[in-house]
Amino acid sequence: MDLQTIQEAVVSNAAAFRCITRYQPAGGPGDKVFPPTYEGGQYATESRINPDTGEIRECVLLDSVASQANRMELALLAARRSGLANLPLLEVRFDRDDLPRKFTVTSLEAPHRIADALFRDSRLDGKMFRASDTGKLLDHARIDNAAGLFGICPTALLFGFWDSTGPRGGLGVKFQRAITSEIVGHDAVLGKKTASRIDPASIRVGAGTLYQRENESDEYPRWTLEREQAAGGSRPRTLGRDGRPSEANHGNVTPAISDGGFTISEAVQTTTLSLSVIRRLRFPLNGAVDSDAAVDVAARTALAALGLAAGTLARTDTDLRSRCHLIPQNPVVWELLDQPGQSPAKFSLGVTSALELLNAAIAAAKSKGLPWESVISLVPSDELLELVKRSQEPDAQSSEQD
Repeated sequence: MDLQTIQEAVVSNAAAFRCITRYQPAGGPGDKVFPPTYEGGQYATESRINPDTGEIRECVLLDSVASQANRMELALLAARRSGLANLPLLEVRFDRDDLPRKFTVTSLEAPHRIADALFRDSRLDGKMFRASDTGKLLDHARIDNAAGLFGICPTALLFGFWDSTGPRGGLGVKFQRAITSEIVGHDAVLGKKTASRIDPASIRVGAGTLYQRENESDEYPRWTLEREQAAGGSRPRTLGRDGRPSEANHGNVTPAISDGGFTISEAVQTTTLSLSVIRRLRFPLNGAVDSDAAVDVAARTALAALGLAAGTLARTDTDLRSRCHLIPQNPVVWELLDQPGQSPAKFSLGVTSALELLNAAIAAAKSKGLPWESVISLVPSDELLELVKRSQEPDAQSSEQD
């Protein structure tokens, strides 16, 4: 694949680029994989039609569209931090000395991307972000006025977002996802999992009742066996629900068996980059009412290259979670869905080539006068810092768990 291929696809009526990758578990065919669990410990299972045979097959979701978007964003962030791709990036650093844990959040990590509340409640150039010149670009962003957003957070145009935390609330602008991806396990058969633990100290359940210690200090455990040392006075409070040693993670865990994990015939990852969505975006410059066709093509080509790079980079790490490590069975090949009824053209695309195409597309967009920032550093407000500090304090965490 080359840059001309991407540009021609953007200019034409082609619908999308698509990449389908098949996987087997790292332990080999037939090894069990563990999907994500949702509310109530449930797996996302469903019946799907086999397009080749028309038969119904049982499937399980191994990685959702939202999770895949996060993985693609993190892959782009890693490329940027390695100096392989110069992407615009908002960041807010929580590094005040009195914070127990210091960290940084970027627009490639924030749940709501550029519209996230962490950026909204931070400052840029001495003003709250949304009141700054850069932040105001969000107020005027639309499908037909996307140049400002392109320059400060192009990934928001690619992965989509809803400006629901801004001054207009639920009426804030929405941008549709241009790229979607998911991984599904086919012919899924539910298995069993076991749990047990032998305590090396042989602490038994009847050894005594554990109470919450009234006066906690660095010299004693947070629990006590003595009622007179317990919190609560005449009504001493037990540790946890019943004061058993297990509430302090002591003692044996009785062997148990429950549903868990699946065997599958294969896992299939399908990534689709919609050129139709990208083609709807327009990029007028310098306050103009209308956009220039050449500028639109350059910006759309850069977004398409960004999507192809994201989808390719994310495929280099398919260790999804504990006991769900997948190994690809075919190379990364992108199909161009162009003319109805015709077989799609196929293009191989490796990581190095994907990044080279992205950087070339960025350079071409900048040459047309499109904005392209580097790092935009925000400073969290004192109120936000204090909220984070209180949330990091052990007392706040323990009370939330209780």
